[in-house]
Amino acid sequence: MKNIANYFEFDQLKTTFKRELVAGFTTFVSMAYILFVNPSILGASGMNKGAVFTATALSAAFTCLVMGIYAKYPFASAPSLGVNAFFTYSVCIAMHIPWQTALAGVFVASLIFLLLTVLKIRETIINSIPTDLKYAISSGIGLFIAFVGLKDSGLIVADKSTLVALGDIKGAVWVTLFGLLITVVLMIMNVPGSIFIGMVAGAIFGMVMGYIPLPHQIISSIPSLKPTFGVAIHSLSQINSVQMWIVVFTFLLVTFFDTTGTLIGLAQQGGFMKDNKMPRAGRALMADSTGMLVGSVLGTSPVGAYVESSAGIAIGGRSGLTAVVTGLLFIVGMFFSPLLSVATSQVTAPALIIVGVLMAENMAKIHWNKLEVAIPAFLILIGMPLTYSISNGLALGFIAYPITMIAARKGKEVPPLMYVLFFVFIAFMWVLNFNL
Repeated sequence: MKNIANYFEFDQLKTTFKRELVAGFTTFVSMAYILFVNPSILGASGMNKGAVFTATALSAAFTCLVMGIYAKYPFASAPSLGVNAFFTYSVCIAMHIPWQTALAGVFVASLIFLLLTVLKIRETIINSIPTDLKYAISSGIGLFIAFVGLKDSGLIVADKSTLVALGDIKGAVWVTLFGLLITVVLMIMNVPGSIFIGMVAGAIFGMVMGYIPLPHQIISSIPSLKPTFGVAIHSLSQINSVQMWIVVFTFLLVTFFDTTGTLIGLAQQGGFMKDNKMPRAGRALMADSTGMLVGSVLGTSPVGAYVESSAGIAIGGRSGLTAVVTGLLFIVGMFFSPLLSVATSQVTAPALIIVGVLMAENMAKIHWNKLEVAIPAFLILIGMPLTYSISNGLALGFIAYPITMIAARKGKEVPPLMYVLFFVFIAFMWVLNFNL
């Protein structure tokens, strides 16, 4: 026990073994919903849900352990919401790309991600993207995730006259409404694990009302990884077109924003920032980079730091032991795969909607009084949900930004990389619309 305390520097961080254990458990409960949401989202692409369940748990456990033991931070990671939606709905469904090929795209993106981290140029690339556009991207993804949740629940349906409309409030839709109500109330009351508790409540409600069939068992053997393990490597030969390289680049770009922004935010919350810099930042970035690589081989979308780590930090988690405990609990969670049948789209929808609300918070930080940044930011925000594509939203904003800045006679303030991205996304739109 003393060796553990010394390794994780309990005295310097003014924490205790018990506090770290409770913080790790709190973080796990707060983000455990991803075990069921990720298979639900990636399953829509044709992937085996059982294999994705196991890949989700193992990739989360691996990254949490590396983050805790190597970087010594209480930050937990798992396959990221938003990026998994891009994987399924933008790449596989909208672009008609097989999930095997998309997984290869994640693998290539993770290799580039890792290389950029090792060469310590990742921060330079991140800093080249205007702050307002970063806020727009994270908020836009939030709107897109919420829209997906509303659609999957049946609350929003397609309509020939108005494109979308309110669905019939009956049947399984009540599962989402009940779960959402519970989640909202608990979150406002600052109850840890509100999202997970809301999902459990929704599932129980659905089974009691007969909307969801009862599971035959609760605990079982771990689902096989065979349907997804190593598929990314075997499908590398399919990364042979401009379209696929745009997909790889978008995976890389979106993961950049999600992971880096989350890590900085958590570091600020935990009081780890010193002189406006994050100590051991390289190690933290390396943990997420290797996690993304391992996750792609196992068979899941990109892994990234979770904002739900703030729940553990809020109750005193300060050392890497918090992340280690979270990682170990993900391993234990693999034995509960039969509950996948209970986690229907109506059950997981509240989680998507609420996470969308949390991500939309950054809209308040955009300088709306400056049209040269407000217009491209708005195009990103509105483009993602209305085109049902994260990449299309990025393209609209990144193409508009240099134009609006030049019109405002601020062309010299545009980072060179943004001009590069201008042409990259024009090529992307050309490929997308003309199937070249």
